[in-house]
Amino acid sequence: MFHVKHDAEFESPDIAAAAHTLFGRRIDAAATYRDFLADAGVVRGLIGPREVDQMWSRHVLNCAAAGEAIASDARVVDIGSGAGLPGIPLALARPDLRITLVEPLLRRHEFLTEIVGILELDVRVVRGRAEDKDVVSAVGGADVVTSRAVAPLDRLARWSLPLLRAGGELVAIKGSSAGDEIEKHRAALSRSGLGDLRVESCGADTLAVATTVVRGEYRGKPGKRR
Repeated sequence: MFHVKHDAEFESPDIAAAAHTLFGRRIDAAATYRDFLADAGVVRGLIGPREVDQMWSRHVLNCAAAGEAIASDARVVDIGSGAGLPGIPLALARPDLRITLVEPLLRRHEFLTEIVGILELDVRVVRGRAEDKDVVSAVGGADVVTSRAVAPLDRLARWSLPLLRAGGELVAIKGSSAGDEIEKHRAALSRSGLGDLRVESCGADTLAVATTVVRGEYRGKPGKRR
């Protein structure tokens, strides 16, 4: 097990308070994950070394806050999970969620399997691309498909929607240009069956910089009724 962070070792008192608010009794596990990212994540090339000093604020808390956009007891698939962002912070902050991490690259899949074991999380790790038939068969019908910094919305929708049930939601963590991205791809997204697109801020009462997410409802394949 990795050394658990104490409050004095957080980036700031505000970050420590936010971490305790978001993770509650799982704060030690969240700190272990943060340390694993800063150590093995950097060594294995999953996280840049310059990110270590802002691992809590920019990565772990940023992802955990997105849980505000996800309903209770949802079945969630995190595509292109990489180092486990946002899926692992969501699993730690929201133990009610049933989470699957999907990642095609072997070294990242191994990293995810290792940290899920260390944290003793009830999280499934699947190797493959979101669009692969085997992956769709294994994890399709999800309530929510989430992602972080994976692709522009039009491509993201093509990969995400086959994994969603009709009425399920895409919840993508995006940056400040999220609104512009929606407008740019709105027509294509509508044709794909994704509607009610909007930008939401999560964690505004907890974080210094709220997490921006794009949400949209999958209305089923075009031409088919629910």
